[in-house]
Amino acid sequence: MAKREFQDRDSSELRAKKKSKSDKHTKTKTHGSDLKAQETRNTEPAMLDDVSQADIERFFTENSVQIKDTLQGDTNPDPILEFSHLPSCDSGLYQPLDSFTSPTAIQSATWPLLFTGRDLIGIAETGSGKTLAFGLPCLKKIQDSTKKRKERSSQPMAVMISPTRELAMQIHDQISKFAEPVGIKVACIFGGVKKDEQRRALQTAAIVVATPGRLKDLQNDGSVDLGKVKYLVLDEADRMLDKGFEQDIKDIIRPMPVSKRQTVMFTATWPPVVRDLASTFMTTPVTVTIGGEPSADPRANTRIKQIVEVVKPHEKEQRLVQLLNQHQKGESKSDKILVFCLYKKEAVRVERLLWNKGFKVAGIHGDLGQQERFRSLEAFKKGDATVLVATDVAARGLDIPSVKLVINVTFPLTVEDYVHRIGRTGRAGADGHAITLFTEVDKAQSGALINVLKAAKQEVPEALLKFGGTVKKKQHGAYGAFFKDVDSDKTATKILFDD
Repeated sequence: MAKREFQDRDSSELRAKKKSKSDKHTKTKTHGSDLKAQETRNTEPAMLDDVSQADIERFFTENSVQIKDTLQGDTNPDPILEFSHLPSCDSGLYQPLDSFTSPTAIQSATWPLLFTGRDLIGIAETGSGKTLAFGLPCLKKIQDSTKKRKERSSQPMAVMISPTRELAMQIHDQISKFAEPVGIKVACIFGGVKKDEQRRALQTAAIVVATPGRLKDLQNDGSVDLGKVKYLVLDEADRMLDKGFEQDIKDIIRPMPVSKRQTVMFTATWPPVVRDLASTFMTTPVTVTIGGEPSADPRANTRIKQIVEVVKPHEKEQRLVQLLNQHQKGESKSDKILVFCLYKKEAVRVERLLWNKGFKVAGIHGDLGQQERFRSLEAFKKGDATVLVATDVAARGLDIPSVKLVINVTFPLTVEDYVHRIGRTGRAGADGHAITLFTEVDKAQSGALINVLKAAKQEVPEALLKFGGTVKKKQHGAYGAFFKDVDSDKTATKILFDD
């Protein structure tokens, strides 16, 4: 396939080439009132001269890719199926891509849009390569902007917000592999550590990766000015809203320029609250969905084999030891297994049990200090520990390579957390395996779990079906199980009393 050409609108030669191919390619439409679309789109959609239409159609079909674009209508840009089709770059920005074979589905589908400056909402499963999907266009935008001005601004040009410090660190590490060789500074900002070192990092950072709470604190005390941000990313947006960060996000975004800012949002689910947030600060965004129609319901990665075992509560820890012995023997002795517990004390007890049984085990939960959590994660990543016992603090966003199996000792409080727990395996196109120990205590979640299993075409055990398939209404964040969802538009009924 020929190399993809990204056409600079200031190039008369390429404009002529674009015009000659107008019968084969659809140009991006702009609306007179859409100031941002006119100002930020500094390149035209990518065009590939001799791309096979069969390959393109196969890509969209096999990955269940759906693109909804109010500007382009039903016309979608060709996906970037090879790294050689990326926009030309005269620096070493793309060199780290040599360690990858080809783009993931979310990268292939979103890059043609992100490199042309479009606002975008990406909906995809965990472990799909989202960080690089939004990371490379961000770095290219900063490079191009710096060349035009011949010097970099002292204020951050890009902000990437994530719900947890672990995910922020992960994004920082992956972005830094591409940023450092081309001289772009990246700062990682999160709570739980002293602010002074973070303030120093902000003085030279072009990209800020942060959790909402700490970034807002530093913004309020004048340590960072976000008035020149041109690229904004919200990663795991649904999770941030679950955690109640909506107001913090709005406060952080308020000083950022509107017309010249490109905004990118990635989310695993598409509930109304996420849609409402997107509508408040994005301009004619493109919605790219990998794996089917956007849904408000959680969906598990279909490559993960899910097994649910219904057991008695007192049998769980004995069964856990049996499973670990079964899956860590022979050639699989060093396989990485992630074990999830619901509560911190439970995680400590299970970790101690496994240590006494001779397993190479580490733990990560809220009672551990930041450095202890870092050490546990590093030990697990390097293989010094082959079993990591975690609470849900580690369930979202962490990219731990080659996790072969996830075991849920205790079912989480919501089925959304279940989906994100098991999403630690089966990442980056690999197959995964998850085993869940389900008890009568968890029966309120049986209906939602059954729906997740059915949607992923997994076997539903008879013992689980006996708990019932009704999906319980989610608790309200402020009022808990006592919350009653009422129709606020309904006229109140007058109550009359006899004299």
